[in-house]
Amino acid sequence: MGDLSRRSFLKLTAATGATAAAPLTLNATAAEKVKTKAHIVIAGAGAAGLGVANRLANQLDGAKITIIDGKKKHFYQPGYTLVATGIKGSSYPTSGTSRYMPEGVDWIQEAVAEFDPVGNKIVTASGKAVNYDFLVVTTGMKLDYAAIEGMDVNRIGQNGLGSHYHSPDAAAKTWSAMSRFSEEGGQGIFLRPATEMKCAGAPLKFTFLTEHNLRRNGTRSKANLLYAAHSQSLFSVPIVHEKVRMLYEDRGIDTVYSHVLRKIDLDRKIATFDTPTGGSEIDYDFINVIPPMRAPDAVRNSPLAWRTGPFAADGWTEVDKYNLQHKVFPNVWCVGDIAGVPKGKTAASVKWQVPVAIDHLIAAIQDRTATSQYNGYTSCPLLTQYGRAMLVEFDYKNNLVPSFPGVIAPLEELWVTWVMKTMALKPTYISMVRGLA
Repeated sequence: MGDLSRRSFLKLTAATGATAAAPLTLNATAAEKVKTKAHIVIAGAGAAGLGVANRLANQLDGAKITIIDGKKKHFYQPGYTLVATGIKGSSYPTSGTSRYMPEGVDWIQEAVAEFDPVGNKIVTASGKAVNYDFLVVTTGMKLDYAAIEGMDVNRIGQNGLGSHYHSPDAAAKTWSAMSRFSEEGGQGIFLRPATEMKCAGAPLKFTFLTEHNLRRNGTRSKANLLYAAHSQSLFSVPIVHEKVRMLYEDRGIDTVYSHVLRKIDLDRKIATFDTPTGGSEIDYDFINVIPPMRAPDAVRNSPLAWRTGPFAADGWTEVDKYNLQHKVFPNVWCVGDIAGVPKGKTAASVKWQVPVAIDHLIAAIQDRTATSQYNGYTSCPLLTQYGRAMLVEFDYKNNLVPSFPGVIAPLEELWVTWVMKTMALKPTYISMVRGLA
């Protein structure tokens, strides 16, 4: 590592550490807690839900805070790609939900079965009705594997089938299948769904690292790699699309556009894609299946979902994209993957969404108006080879918005970005979940 890289790394470590440790000014002084008897319900105990719960617990005095979620395990989902590419072990993304639950919060360990925003209540899977004054929806999304004909998640890791989004265990099995492919060669297929999805860069980075793993094994000449883009673009931000396109071309990764996986024959190893000219069958030796992603049924079938527009079909919640407040039910905020906004389905987005939503919720409690806004900030540390990555950060307008100008160039493959993704981001994520970043 050269002197410049060392200086950059030290700057990055300092900046990341400061971000992780320093609370935002919205809740900087615990002495200024807002007194209230309001009952606030949080539906979902993932990154967004726990971040909301911790911030509310820190900023309110006297409120009743209830969080509803049946999942006892917490998953650091940005780590799934690291497991699926052999960088981290299968236990890396997993911890306990209770570890991040703030003291004094009532945790109902059930799934949400029904939202009734007209009646200001939630019904749990056991039929328990929970009333609220304010609601924060942080349910995350549903992986709709059933929408792919022939798909069987129980066969992930077998016969060339990968699907690292499913779970940490599936990510580890995907790594096993990808490793075998990298030794033997053949036809590798990579793709993404036509729906909105969490971390849209993950399929791209998995493709990059598969290609590099082949080169490391000396078997690159034995493999053909094909990326099937769901649209006419590899990435929603034009300048990033062009950069990835050039890198794929340089590394011999073939690309087809407007290909959406509809069916898979796991025994014959044939993937069928819908295209503008009809169905297209493509043989494979290895495939990484990324399923369609939609709102959970309880949200999708509720009055909270969009009824018209691009987010209606999959049930994303109808919120103002700048403050995450529901457009129809003003005592409801929706944060994280479930929010029906043009960008923002990454953990980094949650980091910036949560303080804004909380600021507006507390303003509503105090009968005042908040002015803070979420600008669509989305971050994607795009791994392009083992030991190198690009840090892609952008907003609603597709502007690049680098967090470390002068240290990290957004579209350069850098070692320091690799270190940030593989080492520095998880501690920052945990601070975010605890309401500190």
